[in-house]
Amino acid sequence: MTVRKLGTLLGRSRPVLLDGAVGTELSRRGVPTTLPLWSAHAFVRAEWTAVLTRIHEDYVRAGAEILVTNTFRATRRALGRAGRGADWRAFNTLAVRCARDAASSAPGPCLVAGGIAPLEDCYSPHLVPPEPECLAEHARQAELLASLGVDLIFIETMNSAREARAALVAAGDCGLDLLLSLCPKLPFHLLSGEPLEEVVPKLVDAGGATLRGILMNCAAPEVLETIFPRFLALAPELPHGLYAHLGERDDVTGWKLPERHEPELYAGWIARRVEEGARLVGGCCGTTPEHIAALNRAIARPAQ
Repeated sequence: MTVRKLGTLLGRSRPVLLDGAVGTELSRRGVPTTLPLWSAHAFVRAEWTAVLTRIHEDYVRAGAEILVTNTFRATRRALGRAGRGADWRAFNTLAVRCARDAASSAPGPCLVAGGIAPLEDCYSPHLVPPEPECLAEHARQAELLASLGVDLIFIETMNSAREARAALVAAGDCGLDLLLSLCPKLPFHLLSGEPLEEVVPKLVDAGGATLRGILMNCAAPEVLETIFPRFLALAPELPHGLYAHLGERDDVTGWKLPERHEPELYAGWIARRVEEGARLVGGCCGTTPEHIAALNRAIARPAQ
């Protein structure tokens, strides 16, 4: 069962449950994730693609209502760096197919979001290309994902206003609902150092009527919980959300998993953010289907 409009989910009293990490879950299940391909390794071999489909299916069973396509490193730029530029369309096609096949098995509403990530490294805002390049490349990626049948576009882990704005403008031409997630740092800034109180209103204007929610991700829980109350006051007309990472980046494998990852603790932490006003919640790098299942249970009851 698939609902084609995000507004249907956002119109309920219960928060919308996103999925969790894909790249680190691929690594956990034995698929290589060395850079620069990272999670796009899943499309190199059929058996690795099958693992990706099972991950999406596990998130559906955990209760996820939005599956994000495994396209974080499936842009033509990223694939070209790994010598796989010719596979751009084929890899994206597989990404959407895997998510759609899993979503079709959901007992309730489950949307497929076309994931759009920074063109360069999400932790290196100084590498963001000039605005014309961002516009052209994000337009190409958004158009492809829309043509492949995604239900919405999810622009995530944006670390600079320039690229976030370009991605919003580029994806807006597709006519699909948009979600935007920013990569923040303390005290109240984008990773680029730009103040959130200055950036967010301009990004909301750039997203226009198709922007349906604004989130934060790709930061530790302690960072997000500090920023989130003030973040909620920005763009009050939009639903807000967040999803934290567990662990830390690694320059070879892409991510170092935490020694401990306790789903119930993470779920309790998110449930407290729901009490503060979060309307879209899920997990970033290091989280698993077990975290999303625990979160699904937690948001069905008041936070402790």
